[in-house]
Amino acid sequence: MNNIKGIAASAGIAIAKAFILEHPDYSVSYQKAEDVNGEIVKLDAALDKSRSELEAIKERTLRELGEKKAEIFESHLLILDDPELISPVKDKIAAESVTAEYALNETAGQFIEMFLNMKSAYLQERAADMRDVTKRILKHLLGLTYVSPSEISEEVIVVAEDLTPSDTAQLNRNFVKGFTTNIGGRTSHSAIMARSLEIPAVVGTKNVLSHVKSGDLVIVDGLEGHVLINPSEATVSEYRGKQEAYAKQVEEWRKLRTERTVSKDGVHVELAANIGTPNDVAGVLDNGGEGVGLYRTEFLYMGRDKLPSEEIQYNAYKTVLEKMEGKPVVVRTLDIGGDKELPYMDLPKEMNPFLGFRAIRLCLERQDIFRTQLRALLRASVHGDLRIMFPMIATLGEFRQAKALLEEEKAKLLSEGIAVSEHIQLGIMVEIPSTAVMADQFAKEVDFFSIGTNDLIQYTMAADRMNEQVSYLYQPYNPAILRLVKMVIDAAHREGRWAGMCGEMAGDATAIPLLLGLGLDEFSMSATSILPARSQISRLSKAEMEDLAAKALQMRTAEEVVELVNQFAAN
Repeated sequence: MNNIKGIAASAGIAIAKAFILEHPDYSVSYQKAEDVNGEIVKLDAALDKSRSELEAIKERTLRELGEKKAEIFESHLLILDDPELISPVKDKIAAESVTAEYALNETAGQFIEMFLNMKSAYLQERAADMRDVTKRILKHLLGLTYVSPSEISEEVIVVAEDLTPSDTAQLNRNFVKGFTTNIGGRTSHSAIMARSLEIPAVVGTKNVLSHVKSGDLVIVDGLEGHVLINPSEATVSEYRGKQEAYAKQVEEWRKLRTERTVSKDGVHVELAANIGTPNDVAGVLDNGGEGVGLYRTEFLYMGRDKLPSEEIQYNAYKTVLEKMEGKPVVVRTLDIGGDKELPYMDLPKEMNPFLGFRAIRLCLERQDIFRTQLRALLRASVHGDLRIMFPMIATLGEFRQAKALLEEEKAKLLSEGIAVSEHIQLGIMVEIPSTAVMADQFAKEVDFFSIGTNDLIQYTMAADRMNEQVSYLYQPYNPAILRLVKMVIDAAHREGRWAGMCGEMAGDATAIPLLLGLGLDEFSMSATSILPARSQISRLSKAEMEDLAAKALQMRTAEEVVELVNQFAAN
């Protein structure tokens, strides 16, 4: 048995067979064919296998996710059977005596290039379809064994170098019981998604991939940060017991589901949840969430072959608002860029993508995309308590421009006779140090702040949170971070605004006493963190936490702050 240590990223214990997720190399080089007829037979066999796969995926998607999600696979089947693609491939094999994979790659490449150069957005989007279908056929021609996350149909633990946002968008929690990765930290995208999906995860193991093969029995201990490979029966039995003990603890927390979040001295704060899809609302309500503090709308744009229409977005936002039954829902407008890419948008490669063309910067440039989202949000606003939040705001000018676009779209809808709520709060994410420093000025124009600590910490400390070499600088308890948080909260309160936090720090057991003392009004976290946080806050006195926070602000290092909190907890 191998026992590999990593970072406990999502609580719980999972036991299942390993599923190795590795993206294969689809590169093809020029090669003459020894048997032209044999290459054509090989191509037909690859087309048949691809067709069978797509039919099965389409049927399962239709059954589990509905007609809209299944449409993409229908379009892939049409491409697969299109003589305008297949006939030229066969002609090239015969005319040039080349291998089927080379002929397919060259021919499909010409189509993809042609689609990308079209003026029609619809035809440009066909490039992504063509690329996906080509990879599927190449998989069979090259003898590759890659299975995408969307095709997993049995209980597994996913093992990977890392999980991209598009990978995690395809994970089915009914089958993916947990995952473990070589790289990443508690605030990496894969870790955040694991908590959203409510599945155990251990990340940052450095070398788990080199110790596991598909089918191995794996235990992911998301409580202690261990990954056990091919454990003995006794060890499996021991961890089954730990699973049961954790389930009992969860049941104790569940008794607080219908309670308000109130400190020992009677001060109420709001515990909300971060979500990525309408399906996540069930977890919010099941865990006693008092609202949605962050709806990451970028997941509407991922795992697709084209931008979501206004109608698709409207239905998603409407669904969330209705399911929350009047509880507040903070929707973050499109935050693409950094580690979140959309293949069909073909965004430019950047030296420093986290500091580049992303989030509100992209939306203000691509107003066609932004206005569509704003219209959908405004239309949905009548179905609940909608609050709109702009990400990555660095200047007042950016906020004013985004607000002006929102007002323009609102006026258009009203002129069309479409109802829009008159009570939409408009806020910003505070994740750039300049915005925190200028919070007193922003507070005069916004309705609320939500502090995005994942980025605020990396920008303040000049340390990429995805880079393990500088991970020691990712310090949520650093006095510099605490002082910025206090500046934002105090600025909000002076103007009668509220301040929340939607970064992972909001659900951190060490940070919660400090944040309560600093006066944070709303804590938004992964749904599974809400009940443990509620239990913790119920045992804390707000007045005592104010004294604790005041002392923490005078500390010199993050380590001193942690020691201070630990000393308090021990007394």
